Amino acid sequence: MTKITPDHLARMAIVYIRQSTPFQVANNLESQRRQYALAERGRQLGWSDVLVIDDDLGRSSTTGVIRPGFEELLARICEGNVGAVLSIEASRLARTGREWHTLLEFCGVVGTLIADEENVYDPRQADDRMVLGMKGTMSEMESSIFRQRSREARKQKARRGELFTTVAVGYSKTDDDRIEKDPNRRVQDAIAVVFRKFAELQSIRQVLLWIRDEQILLPVAIYGSGKCSIEWRSPAYTTIRHILLNPVYAGAYAFGRQAVLVKLENGHKRTVRRVRRNCNEWEVLIKDHHEGYISWEEFERNQRLIANNVNRKSNIVQGSIRHGGALLAGLFRCARCGRKLRTLYTSRVKQRYSCRAMGESAESRCMSFGGQRIDHIVAQEVLDRLQPLGIEAAIAAMNDLGQNQLEKRRQLENALEQARFEAGRAHRQYDQVDPANRLVSGELERRWNERLENVRALEEQVAQHDAQRVIVLSSEDQRRLLALGADLSLAWNSVGASVETRKKILRLLIEEIVVDLIDEKVELVIHWHGGAHTRLSVKRKMVGQNRWATDADIVDLVRSLARQLPDKSIAAVLNRSGKLTGRGNSWTSNRVCSLRLHQGIAPYREGERADRGEVTIKEAAATLSLSPSTIWRMLCDGTLPAQQLCKGAPWIIRSQDLDRDDVRREAKARARASRRPLSHDPRQQNLDL
Repeated sequence: MTKITPDHLARMAIVYIRQSTPFQVANNLESQRRQYALAERGRQLGWSDVLVIDDDLGRSSTTGVIRPGFEELLARICEGNVGAVLSIEASRLARTGREWHTLLEFCGVVGTLIADEENVYDPRQADDRMVLGMKGTMSEMESSIFRQRSREARKQKARRGELFTTVAVGYSKTDDDRIEKDPNRRVQDAIAVVFRKFAELQSIRQVLLWIRDEQILLPVAIYGSGKCSIEWRSPAYTTIRHILLNPVYAGAYAFGRQAVLVKLENGHKRTVRRVRRNCNEWEVLIKDHHEGYISWEEFERNQRLIANNVNRKSNIVQGSIRHGGALLAGLFRCARCGRKLRTLYTSRVKQRYSCRAMGESAESRCMSFGGQRIDHIVAQEVLDRLQPLGIEAAIAAMNDLGQNQLEKRRQLENALEQARFEAGRAHRQYDQVDPANRLVSGELERRWNERLENVRALEEQVAQHDAQRVIVLSSEDQRRLLALGADLSLAWNSVGASVETRKKILRLLIEEIVVDLIDEKVELVIHWHGGAHTRLSVKRKMVGQNRWATDADIVDLVRSLARQLPDKSIAAVLNRSGKLTGRGNSWTSNRVCSLRLHQGIAPYREGERADRGEVTIKEAAATLSLSPSTIWRMLCDGTLPAQQLCKGAPWIIRSQDLDRDDVRREAKARARASRRPLSHDPRQQNLDL
């Protein structure tokens, strides 16, 4: 070869070997032999020092994956130590025009030759450079055409709902390119329990914790040697998440759920394939394609729940239910800046909702207010709307009790049935072998014993489960449960109602609450699921007040009643009016006295009313010589002016009003009318008592 000079031979020759996928490395052995044979061709061309670089076996050059072998090749060329690069074709060296022309440029600068199985090329010569450029372009075009054809063929098959690279666990593929539910009943029940528990617990993590506590195993598909087998394992978080996010369990066929995103990192192209798309961006979506474990509506509801459970990553969603006593955490949104309110706990039982938005549109702290009173008022609003459904909820709770008790039992029965089948099959395999062949019979006997031990362990678990006390509702328990359903407020405040349960009920009805502080009030706009809105206004607790403070209107009422009645009578009036203390208790003489002392109200002094010229109904009746009932009728008619502070309080009559002429005339008229006979019978006599 005239192109090969002593200067080229004084340097080393490099044989670059590459195959695109691990499958090609394991199966396309002839291509490997051809590439490794280039080392002998280099020696035939005159090179004694031949280096083989095969670090890129199983690496594709089209996905932007960094190839250490190719990087080493370029580094050695730039050092000027390479006389020739040998490869069976241009596509082995590079599949992109950028990498191919970079290689040609470096080889032309340092005078490195490029050789294949037939020819030797010098990149410094115009003709050879043109031929090499054409080979690189054709290789790149060939790869692009192959990918396009393959992609379009896959899309066409996907549009028909027949493309299945893998089949989700719980399904099996038929011979006519369809999928159907796995005939194994244990697999079906295990998949179904995941969806049932998520509908109950509404959290992937809570489902995972429940399954692990109950020691329930889930099926996992294992692919190998072109076959798929099922293994039963304790689930991980990703296992349950994959089941809940896969639309195949809703009876839908989906293609193109993930997008391909190309990035530049450190000067290299990096392809990110697993970028999730919204369902409206999927390339193919065929609903009711096959039998599903859940409906499509339930699948969409699950997706919304999972999206709303994201914490501290979004200002739009509610977030998952967190620990703590704040019932409305994650539901409040600031009316001033639009951000979600944070929940701050000042003690074990006290919390505050606070918005700490920073920016031009808001102050350093938009708002902050105590949460206990707001939680109570919003919860009462929810209970008022749920009250008609209380009995139905109680009946549903009684029906679900037995269902929850049978959940683990069903899983254990399925596992035991399969374990017995495996033990029986191992027994049959042991019986079919010649006992004298100990090399085989010994191994089969060991497998049989393992299956029997598994059966025994599962039988013990079933026995332990059956030995546990079964919770059965008695007639008294059912009566109490129905009573709680009739009075949801009593059920809401019962000891057995957890904070997490209350939060779930609130989130089922409330989408979000827009809150603002106006003067001394907290203005709430409750956005219900379904589009309805409710406005509430709650008075704020000012500085120095606590949650047990008595309402201001009750304090004013006590201040007025203290000028009319002693403490014991004031307590009776307040109780008849339905007034309660700050802690929700009824009034007593001691409690009225404590309130007076705290508010600085003087006690009632005997004769105080008389000093002000005020009389009661009895005193007015004695003055006008009438019965108290007649005085009361005069008050109702408006004939006698009087004042009553509240319902049940004594009437306040001024003594000077009793001396008015019109009142005196009305009193005499009513006195004469009371002495008239009830009939005109002449035999009836009037008795003057």
